[in-house]
Amino acid sequence: MPNWLLPENIADVLPSEARKIEDLRRVFLDHFRLYGYELVMPPLLEYIESLLTGAGQDMNLRTFKLVDQMSGRTMGVRADMTTQVARIDAHLLNRSSVTRLCYAGNVLHTKPSGLHATREPIQIGAEIYGHAGLEADAEIQELVIACLRLAGIEQVRLDLCHVGVLRAILETDPLAKQQENILFSLLESKDIPSIKNVSEGFSPEVRRALQVLPTLYGDVSVIGRARKELPNLGGVMSALSELEYLANLVGNDKVTIDLADLRGYHYHSGVMFSAFVPGLPNAVARGGRYDHVGEAFGRSRPATGFSLDLRELARLMPVAERKGAIRAPWSRDAGLLSKIAALRSEGEVVIQNLPGHENEQDEFDCNRVVVFDGEQWILQNVG
Repeated sequence: MPNWLLPENIADVLPSEARKIEDLRRVFLDHFRLYGYELVMPPLLEYIESLLTGAGQDMNLRTFKLVDQMSGRTMGVRADMTTQVARIDAHLLNRSSVTRLCYAGNVLHTKPSGLHATREPIQIGAEIYGHAGLEADAEIQELVIACLRLAGIEQVRLDLCHVGVLRAILETDPLAKQQENILFSLLESKDIPSIKNVSEGFSPEVRRALQVLPTLYGDVSVIGRARKELPNLGGVMSALSELEYLANLVGNDKVTIDLADLRGYHYHSGVMFSAFVPGLPNAVARGGRYDHVGEAFGRSRPATGFSLDLRELARLMPVAERKGAIRAPWSRDAGLLSKIAALRSEGEVVIQNLPGHENEQDEFDCNRVVVFDGEQWILQNVG
């Protein structure tokens, strides 16, 4: 095997792509700052007990594990940063006020999460802690759409779901509650025949509701259908009202409702959403409410947020144009060095050509050059 060959779904990021990713990261973090989000940087490795707290079986399967040679304990390479940020809020910051945190960094997955997906996403996201009302969910939803706009994406489809619908239905039937994990998987795949088989013996109302849930997919009118076809339970109606409120805030973007799209069901506690854009088969961003995660860290706090993969988003952007730069000759002349320093202090890219390698700038468009006019070093346009 060639020693340059990388593992499957692991790839280097070359200069033009890296520039797009880094530009997005800077733009997003600066935008988060305008909303009052503070940047945190969790560690790449943690003890597995902390890393997987409240994250569910799915995250356990996605996490690389290793043994710490210093302590002998099992550690994990983070597959998601959300739980880490929840730990920071609950255990380290321990504020009583509303806290807004954001983050950006590499995560690692044992398997790709979707078609053509990398196993080493560059995750960026934002979280709000300390407010249980829909206002926090609305801000996160607004922030997702704003980020996609900043990336130059005009067409966004927001898929909304709510874990409260299924949980309220299952709470009315102990037998159905025992089959929660199986039902969750069947609903996610919209396997109605298997749902019929598994729900034998459930109460007629619950059995019918479980068979109806996979069909409740479409535009906002689905919420009206759900009110008529699902049991008139307080939890169900409250969840539908929350979905309706958030759907009405989206504006000109497309909104779909899918009451069986329950990815992250065991992790989330309320509204969930996925953002889809043209050109990508997978959701470009996911988020929702996860109020219970902080309990394991000793402090239960309302929480909602979102994350997206910068590498996947950068794939949608056109090839970055070469950045304008200034070419300068190689010399230790004091006047030249002073001129170069002054230009760089103004934010200009100045490349000193090494001897014998003039005009070899693949990544930059050197449309200006520093030349000596007989008296001083000046800037001159090329061509």
